[in-house]
Amino acid sequence: MGLYFLAMVVLSVAAVIEARCSTPGLRPADPAADRAFRLLGRSAFAVWLGLIVWGFFVHPWWQPVAAVIGSLAANAMVVQMGGHPWWPGISMGLALLGLMLASFALVRLV
Repeated sequence: MGLYFLAMVVLSVAAVIEARCSTPGLRPADPAADRAFRLLGRSAFAVWLGLIVWGFFVHPWWQPVAAVIGSLAANAMVVQMGGHPWWPGISMGLALLGLMLASFALVRLV
């Protein structure tokens, strides 16, 4: 469950940061970077949703539920911090890390 749980939390935080950065001051100034930021954030959210469904097929029911609750708790802590100009970089890094962890979790069936 460790890799699955970690992937869920990291992907969720990356997606919520992308969703919360709606003001132009919190988005990357370069159009290509802004597109990558949006693509990675939305991909993180889509994979997070897919991991929830996949988790119910592979793991006992309580593990996906715990991962969703952990994700929501991590999101609450991030949102409580408020917006920062370094959020897009953190979000893109977390999205890449989360996508990598999700790939490992799916391949290894952990």
